[in-house]
Amino acid sequence: MKRKKKTRSQQIKSRARRTLKGKLTKERRKYVVDTSAIINKFLPVLIKKGLRGKIIIPNAVMAELENLANKGKEEGFIGLEEITNLHKLKTIRVHFQGIRPKEIHIKYARSGEIDALIREIAKRNKATLITADLVQAKSCQAYGLEVIFLRTKPIKIKKRSLFSFLRRR
Repeated sequence: MKRKKKTRSQQIKSRARRTLKGKLTKERRKYVVDTSAIINKFLPVLIKKGLRGKIIIPNAVMAELENLANKGKEEGFIGLEEITNLHKLKTIRVHFQGIRPKEIHIKYARSGEIDALIREIAKRNKATLITADLVQAKSCQAYGLEVIFLRTKPIKIKKRSLFSFLRRR
């Protein structure tokens, strides 16, 4: 089986991931979580592995989740349910902070405006940011913030050739 050659973009992302080494400690700390970490259901896993302390959820993250849920997107409901379940745990405290995104933040969300709001909360609280977003993680590194980057597992899609489809007929 031939191995596909990585595109330039894939090579850059692969190199970027190698320099992210945020580690989980069992001491009580402050953590800021972004939308990607919540939607991918990473918090319960981290808590089982020993995450302790204060979890700060930016109001910008809540706004993103609410927006997704209002649009009928499953990710929004998953995220809201994950946050609801955090309140039941005794090993962490959940707090909400920051402004809700204004129209300008939403307009330029693809340019990183909402991510900037989330990073600002991490900086202000001297907290570690937890994310599954590679660009957010690298930006945190560039700003000198502590970050835990959680790799999502790629979804493997089986490709069927035209010939296999014709053979079944």
